[in-house]
Amino acid sequence: MRTMTDRNALIQPDRGQKAVSIQLLDKAGLEPFLKTLGEGQRAALAAQKFEAAPGELAIVPDGTGWYGLFGIKAGEVLGTWALARLAEALPGGTYRLAASPARPLPRLGDALVGWICAQYRFDRYRTESTATEPRILLCSELRAIEPALAEAAAISLVRDLVNTPAEDMGPAQLETEARSLAKAFGAEVHVIAGDALERDYPMVHAVGRAASRHHAPRLIELEWGDPRHPRVAIVGKGVCFDTGGLDLKPSSGMVLMKKDMGGAAHALALARLVMGHALPVRLHLLIPAVENAVAGNAMRPGDILRSRKGLSVEITNTDAEGRLILGDALTRASEAEPQLVIDFATLTGAARVALGPDLPAIFARKDATAAELSAAGGEREDPVWRLPLHEDYRDYLKSDVADIVNSHANGFAGASVAALFLDRFVGEGIDWVHYDTFAWRPVAKPGRPKGGEALGLRAAWGLLLARYRDLNPDT
Repeated sequence: MRTMTDRNALIQPDRGQKAVSIQLLDKAGLEPFLKTLGEGQRAALAAQKFEAAPGELAIVPDGTGWYGLFGIKAGEVLGTWALARLAEALPGGTYRLAASPARPLPRLGDALVGWICAQYRFDRYRTESTATEPRILLCSELRAIEPALAEAAAISLVRDLVNTPAEDMGPAQLETEARSLAKAFGAEVHVIAGDALERDYPMVHAVGRAASRHHAPRLIELEWGDPRHPRVAIVGKGVCFDTGGLDLKPSSGMVLMKKDMGGAAHALALARLVMGHALPVRLHLLIPAVENAVAGNAMRPGDILRSRKGLSVEITNTDAEGRLILGDALTRASEAEPQLVIDFATLTGAARVALGPDLPAIFARKDATAAELSAAGGEREDPVWRLPLHEDYRDYLKSDVADIVNSHANGFAGASVAALFLDRFVGEGIDWVHYDTFAWRPVAKPGRPKGGEALGLRAAWGLLLARYRDLNPDT
């Protein structure tokens, strides 16, 4: 699946290759810089109305060639998306960021990720490619290159999986993606599919049983790493298309439902980062993958499902299916007694109403874990926002005929109540974080095109790096 032109070539070590220079300026540095220019160069900048505003690009003639000026925010550290607009605006070619005695070159850090992501294209279904000549950036901070390439690749993986329509990205294709990762990193994969799910993963089976055989449900498990290392479980909601079931969505609510496997996409991408960096953890990836379809054997409102944990669940809304499949998967993850569980899901519209499309809601049992995750997101310009697991709202999940309902009736605190439902299936005392993310960008921003998007992925990766990167399991 093609995402961009030779992604690994977009950032290259600076070994003195021929390149066009780009000078970074903030507004405070513009006037001193103008004094170093010739009259013709100043006139060229005046004609372009360059004021060194963030994201503003100007071309400066220089003999028979040219160099660029690019406006950035004041400060010495570049943010993730600081260079994204530059990568989008420049013509194809090779570039180098210039340093000067008056302004040392800011640490590139995460800005390399934005440079790469700005050149993402999803043109699998176009008869003519939308790819342009690549913009290559030379980098003297050699240690920053590989992490940036890895994170950009993970973001691109999420975008690709979410952008692909459901007919080509069903449960079987998610299994293929997991097997591909396993082969690349020497992991083990175990899959239970179809009617074989009914005994051990009854809620996964109930949600997915109405789909065609081509899109049969499955529970995908991947395990990797040294068993002596701390066990970390990553769980992703894999509803590859959500009709709403018998509580059918209107067409306006169904049009983007190819993205309802966005949680699985995030989980796969995070697993890729963990294995690619050889993080010293015992990774347990779980993806319950289904299509919530309509057929004569679809689950019905009023049905009572048993779960892997043994709790009985009354179905009050067939469109609240994601929490059902996650319940079985979280139970399985908990059985192995992990040190940390992170789940990703495009779970509720309530989270989007509360926080909009850009901010994933997070729910955490431990305040310290929520604070770590928020800090990691802030460092990477991948913000998250904590919502409460408010104990009093557990009453909203009471059923007259079963242990629990899957959807409460009053409409209040929908994201929190859904998270409380999931909490019932996570083992007691386990450090657990639940993401309610959108996985979609409705309006393009520099480096972030409209369409499938990784939202909260790098924050989670930052949390894992901070906890486990320097761990010595033998001490």
